[in-house]
Amino acid sequence: MDIIEFKGVIMALTERIEIGSREVLADGQIQVRTDTVIERDGVEISRTFHRHVVAPGDDVSGEDASVQTVANAVHTAEVIAAYKAARE
Repeated sequence: MDIIEFKGVIMALTERIEIGSREVLADGQIQVRTDTVIERDGVEISRTFHRHVVAPGDDVSGEDASVQTVANAVHTAEVIAAYKAARE
């Protein structure tokens, strides 16, 4: 949290990052939307989005725990093999 004084008014600005959505596609890819939320005194004033895809067989160790849980459930050996075969 940053404390900022502007024209004599003290405001607390916070930034947090959260997983906005996870969507599993038919071929096993997981689309992940990450939201960056800016709040002033506890009230959201800005939200931006970033999307990325986790493909079957990708290393998910750096992903959010909720994305790892989905990947571990969806990315079976069969799904990984089918995904790789479709890409060759």
